[in-house]
Amino acid sequence: MSPAGWYTRARVEFRHIAIEGPIGAGKTALCRRLGARLEATVVRDETNNPFLADFAAGRPGAAFQAQLFSLLRRHRQQVELRQSSLFAQQVVSDYLFDKDKIYAYLNLDDNELFIYQRLFDLLAADVAAPDLVIYLQVPTETLQRRVAARDREYQETGDVPPEPEYLRELNEAYTHFFFHYNSTPLLVVETSHIDLEWGDPAIDDLLKQVRLIGQGTRYYVPR
Repeated sequence: MSPAGWYTRARVEFRHIAIEGPIGAGKTALCRRLGARLEATVVRDETNNPFLADFAAGRPGAAFQAQLFSLLRRHRQQVELRQSSLFAQQVVSDYLFDKDKIYAYLNLDDNELFIYQRLFDLLAADVAAPDLVIYLQVPTETLQRRVAARDREYQETGDVPPEPEYLRELNEAYTHFFFHYNSTPLLVVETSHIDLEWGDPAIDDLLKQVRLIGQGTRYYVPR
């Protein structure tokens, strides 16, 4: 690591950083790169949800099953982290537990949402909030192009790519959620022109913004 990198690492005081954004925003790549630069533990939202195929096919009840499965799996992972020694170290994760509600409000009907919300409120009490959230914001058209470019990846995994209209609704839901978000310090990064590989100069510049943030929300457009 360069001397500048060591200086940057020494100045980052946030113990738990969560990276968020819709499908195709680049949060997983940033999580890996930032975790490596900070020598932090990387926590991935690796969803292997057995109900997603039925949800994509429109089977009645599958959305509720998929949502509950994801909620319970993320809750278990967060509780294990909180109880382990990992939170004695620096942690970078590629999801925020509260984002589960974004998908719930988008995918569930009113009766399902009534049950979901009560379960979420019970489980959320066990989850420690991150010290900083980085939200990767991206225009819907850019998001749709990025997801379309993953066609080969979807073919290899057998997953069903989200429809463009669903991506539009999802991106609008993310925008609304983080416009009202105030639970932790928030860094909003406009990513439409950023290289999603997040090279060293981009990481260096991002960490400068992280060092500057206090309470509230800070907006950042990478050079």
